[in-house]
Amino acid sequence: MHAESENLQDYLKKSEIINYDHKLIVEKCLELQQSTEDEIILIKKIYEFVRDEIHHSGDICAQEVTCVQEVTCSASEVLEAGHGICCAKAHLFAAMLRYFGVPAGFCYQKLSSSRDVNIKFLHGLNAVYLKDLDKWIRLDARGNKLGRDAQFSIYEEKISKPVNKELGEEDHPVIFTEPNQTVVEILKNSKDLRELWAQWDLGLRDLFRD
Repeated sequence: MHAESENLQDYLKKSEIINYDHKLIVEKCLELQQSTEDEIILIKKIYEFVRDEIHHSGDICAQEVTCVQEVTCSASEVLEAGHGICCAKAHLFAAMLRYFGVPAGFCYQKLSSSRDVNIKFLHGLNAVYLKDLDKWIRLDARGNKLGRDAQFSIYEEKISKPVNKELGEEDHPVIFTEPNQTVVEILKNSKDLRELWAQWDLGLRDLFRD
């Protein structure tokens, strides 16, 4: 795993997607900051908020017979709706960290479907730079469920699903400064989750070209 840029300022930038100056994000950040002076404790609080309080859109759908769940993309959309898929939740997590001046980047995995190991899908998570330790760590705010147990961990990575190389799974080695543009376009242009999943392969092919 290596950083796309050696300039940490590139991991603090605001954008249309990582819109950490949005009123809702500012309010939530200030709420979580109360009585918290230590940066690592603050990062953990933000991580657990996004992981546990913001639902994964797919998990919501799994509980419904018919699901036409809206698709969220920007950090503020995810916070306002209270849900997003993995990559959208990563946008919110990064935005909240960047609000506090904590460098945050974007990481991607190629994983196997639980239904068929020959089918691969794209998963998004974050890398966070800890200044006091001068190191990047990956944190996965996807949201836990049966078989998924991601935790805030500094020295031993505990993400939602470590890759199994024997199954052809991969970690993309780059910590990106901004979300993948193909992923963003799919999220922005999909009316619901059905449309999103129908196009999701495009992001996988863009990031993991054979």
